[in-house]
Amino acid sequence: MLNAGRREAPEAEAALEELCRTYWYPLYAYVRRHGHTREEAEDLTQEFFARLLDKNYLQGLQRDQGKFRAFLLVALKHFLANEWDRATRKKRGGGVTLLSLNWEDAETRYQIEPADTLSPDKLYDRLWAVTLLERVITRLREENAAAGNSRVFDALSPFLTIGKSAIPYADAASRLEMTEPAVRVAVHRLRRRYRELLRGEIAQTLSDSARVDEEMAALFSAFAS
Repeated sequence: MLNAGRREAPEAEAALEELCRTYWYPLYAYVRRHGHTREEAEDLTQEFFARLLDKNYLQGLQRDQGKFRAFLLVALKHFLANEWDRATRKKRGGGVTLLSLNWEDAETRYQIEPADTLSPDKLYDRLWAVTLLERVITRLREENAAAGNSRVFDALSPFLTIGKSAIPYADAASRLEMTEPAVRVAVHRLRRRYRELLRGEIAQTLSDSARVDEEMAALFSAFAS
């Protein structure tokens, strides 16, 4: 992700596009939680990414600045507070679309978010964590599919986030026609790979990989907010 802030790097454009496509929904939800309508949130989010590319907001991101998650939110707040002149907004559909984003899906997801009192900042952190976990699970599913283990993955993936004592190994073994020890080994391997992928994804958003544990704790604390 840090490559997105270095326009001279050949991989910068691809890194920025990946960034936008991965983490756009938490930004959209942040804007919606601030009271903007669906149409306004679509415009603002798309325009933010356009400014991100055109004005290169990411160029100031250095390795000593820490968390990309926090940097991106600060950039969005700056954009919303200082750089969006609603009086001069282009008519909807009149601007250049930077990315083709699934707005319909975004609004559907937003409408089913718990109707709680989470602040825009806390909602952003929670949805960032959800997006990251979804990305890790998708990669893990793809790896298992490529190895011909889709059936085992589908049966065992629900056990990734529960305590070992709560895993019904015997039931899973019966469904998969495996021995219970074999299921225990399969779950252990799946969890180990899950942790590896999770740590790798988090490390990509940090300037200091030594802070992975700190960021992981911060992200999971978002679910307890």
